[in-house]
Amino acid sequence: MSENSQFRFGAATGVGSLPGGDAREAVRTVTGTFEDFPFLPELPARGPGADMIGRTAGLLVELYARVEPSGWRLGDRPGRDTKRARSLLGEDLDALEEFTQGYEGPLKVQVVGPWTLAAQLELRNGEAALSDPGACRDLAASLAEGLRQHLAEVRRRVPGAQLVLQLDEPSLTAVLRGQIKSASGYRTHRAADRQIVEQTLRDLVGVHTGGPVVVHSCAPDVPFALLRRAGAAAVSFDFSLLTERNDEVIGEAVEGGTRLFAGVVPSAESPLSDPAGSVMGVRTLWRRLGLSPGLLAEAVTLTPACGLAGTSPGYARTALAQCVRAARSLADNPE
Repeated sequence: MSENSQFRFGAATGVGSLPGGDAREAVRTVTGTFEDFPFLPELPARGPGADMIGRTAGLLVELYARVEPSGWRLGDRPGRDTKRARSLLGEDLDALEEFTQGYEGPLKVQVVGPWTLAAQLELRNGEAALSDPGACRDLAASLAEGLRQHLAEVRRRVPGAQLVLQLDEPSLTAVLRGQIKSASGYRTHRAADRQIVEQTLRDLVGVHTGGPVVVHSCAPDVPFALLRRAGAAAVSFDFSLLTERNDEVIGEAVEGGTRLFAGVVPSAESPLSDPAGSVMGVRTLWRRLGLSPGLLAEAVTLTPACGLAGTSPGYARTALAQCVRAARSLADNPE
């Protein structure tokens, strides 16, 4: 954690997904908007393999997945869906390399974390990999090796970047609570053992030895304490879902050096307030916790509440720019 506490995060960035299908246009938008904290965008509108599950499945080593009517299913060999996922990611990396020539600073890449992957990928029998502890272990090990290769490739293409790895875990709370439905839909898979969940995440966090890991979930009741114990340097969440019962765990996180990626700009199209209005809740939280306003810039990165794939290109550009303006407002007037 000491290494990550010295890391210079940017004041604002995006979550991951954007609308549209043009990789060059998406990266141009991201690098133009977030000059000091860009990210590798995801464009799920391009179809299977560009969605978050398919994209991460394409990174797996010695495990392969294909699209079935019910979703992504593990299979024996790489098929056209795996090849398509890898090809689309290659296009994205080409665009990233083009628009980050000479860039030095933090750069975020996102992959689906092991527990959301286990909840969403099906075994041959149609049940979630989550139903089989051995399959969960194999999936996590395959993801770890694929991640090593992916991060090395991004480093090769953008050698000046300080890589931030984001693990997307929107299903994590449901996994911990036994709320993931079986294939029939009539029952749910049993809750995963919290110690195993934590250790698996710790192992994945350990893969990224060169920089910090942020875990993202825009679901309610993000398990902040578990993620901190697993080694996450930052937690990314939908700020609007916080309640006062989260105050203690948020206060402990900030005081323990965990950075907050606060999703303050709506990820569904809606009228946006002025930048100061977007961060009013953050300032209110800070006062309620009795934290020093001077800590804000050191402790908070602003983002949209979740991915923006479901919005129009115009709204997505406006929402990203709003994050930058809101961060500036927060820095200029932390009180």
